[in-house]
Amino acid sequence: MRGTANTASGFRTQQDETLGKRKKGSVDRYIIKRMLGYIKPFKGLVAASVLLTAGGAILTPLRPWLTRIAIDDHITKGDLHGLGVISMILLAVIVLDGFKQYAATWFTQLLGQKAVYAIRLDIFRHLQRLPIRYFDRNPVGRIITRTTNDVESLNEMLSSGLITIIGDILQLLLIVVMMFLSDWRLTLVVLSILPVMIYSTMAFKNRVRQAFTDVRTHLARLNSFFQEHITGMKVVQLFAREEAEFAKHSAINADHRDANIRSVHYFSIYFPLIEFLSSLAAGLVVWFSASWVLKGSLSVGVVVSFVQYIWLFFRPLQHLSDRFNIMQTAITSSDRIIKLLEEPLEPEPEEENRSVIDGFHDSIVFDKVWFAYNENHWVLQDISLEIKAGETVAIVGATGSGKTTLTNILSRFYPYEKGSVTIDGIELSRIPGAQLRRLVGVVMQDVVLFAGTIRENLSFGDPSISDEKIREAARTVGANRFIEKLPGGYDYRIRENGSGLSAGQKQLLAFVRALLYNPDILVLDEATSSVDTETETLIEQATDRLMQHRTSIIIAHRLSTIQHADRIVVLHKGTIRETGTHQELLAQRGLYYKLYLLQHPERGRMEGAA
Repeated sequence: MRGTANTASGFRTQQDETLGKRKKGSVDRYIIKRMLGYIKPFKGLVAASVLLTAGGAILTPLRPWLTRIAIDDHITKGDLHGLGVISMILLAVIVLDGFKQYAATWFTQLLGQKAVYAIRLDIFRHLQRLPIRYFDRNPVGRIITRTTNDVESLNEMLSSGLITIIGDILQLLLIVVMMFLSDWRLTLVVLSILPVMIYSTMAFKNRVRQAFTDVRTHLARLNSFFQEHITGMKVVQLFAREEAEFAKHSAINADHRDANIRSVHYFSIYFPLIEFLSSLAAGLVVWFSASWVLKGSLSVGVVVSFVQYIWLFFRPLQHLSDRFNIMQTAITSSDRIIKLLEEPLEPEPEEENRSVIDGFHDSIVFDKVWFAYNENHWVLQDISLEIKAGETVAIVGATGSGKTTLTNILSRFYPYEKGSVTIDGIELSRIPGAQLRRLVGVVMQDVVLFAGTIRENLSFGDPSISDEKIREAARTVGANRFIEKLPGGYDYRIRENGSGLSAGQKQLLAFVRALLYNPDILVLDEATSSVDTETETLIEQATDRLMQHRTSIIIAHRLSTIQHADRIVVLHKGTIRETGTHQELLAQRGLYYKLYLLQHPERGRMEGAA
């Protein structure tokens, strides 16, 4: 358990250290200022909520005041008519207070939902524009926690936090004023408890802040663990790791439980303390007022009204402490959301440096390119390569040689550290991302399909792609053979990540999507590595059609699929070792020849026999 706690500490230190870098007060002000920006567009709702809350704050303190009048001015004098009038006024105040609570709750909740809707849109829009490096560094479960649990905490703050706090504070001030108007001596007795109350609240606030930070941290770890293990459940069961992984989950879950218990511990101390202080204040009022009533310097109505004032005075304080709960959770969540929203976006060229490119006509040039995922651990070293328009270039090499990295740089998923990459003489960093992605189409080894129909996945939401184009592209690739056999055909609903389809079927759908996308530069990243021989034959026939009149870059593991390429580039440990056609490279008897023999050992045996 101790080891797990240390891990959690490291997790928090790396991911949730914002609060520790600045003073807590400045952090709170900055966070609240940012979050208030989301309710500014709804000024009408804000105004209605504030007016209802502020205007209704006077209704509750009126009850003890009317009670005092009823006792001192009517009950003690036997004035039943006056008592009836006061009772009707008191009833009207209670009804109005109920209506105020209904209307204020409606407007504040509506305000919270609208603001949270805008926050979720901003988060998703921002996530779509973040560089791929961000998703490499952050587990999916942690990101999901930001967009679900953390955002929901903001809903509570925006709907029942800030505006309600304004009402509670205003109500407290009105209660104090009315108590002073009733009797200043008893008011001072009640306020004598206030310093202890303030000290307790501040101590509670500081401890709860840390507890809620820990809860959110461990919740993110839980979500990450669940996401990872649900996705990899086949592997867990295949290697009979159920008990071992259950133990890991148990440790993470225990950390989350302990963090929650710590927060519950603070509340279990704080709320009874508030109750004790309010009861102590009531006792002191009764103690001091008894002698003053006997001496005739204080009326019974004032005493009764003060007992009511005490409960009304401490109730907003209890509400405020409860709001502290909401605010501490929300501020912790807001800090994490703001940290996400402040993550630097994928760099786009400045207006003065931006170059418009309407198509690919000449060449792609890698000039002395160096790249590292981690500092000084070079994946690509001094890469110089030119790919002419209309040329088919295959890139081969051992695992980890940098093949996929090369195409990731071309798609600008990762920025290179040294050298330059140009398309038609235009530096890659000067081309707007949208134009570049329309220019370069990639068919990846791991095909990603989204929940929805096959038609929706193939067109990917582009309304300009007609059904006829989809069917024609499927026929070209050969995917229509299995699509038309599915229930519903093109309206067959794919489950999450293509569950229910074979790897070959998903790969064929990726080729159809690429054909519909119609890019000038086509990148095939190990596109046939996970399919059977029959499907591979279909894909090879489709790629021949797909690569016509296009510049094609093929990353291949099976050398049989790239023998007809115009040029083959052999990468080894991040450097270009050989370049040439299939026959030229075989004749050189170098790295390519060795790779070929590994896949075709019968040729080596034949040459040895010769």
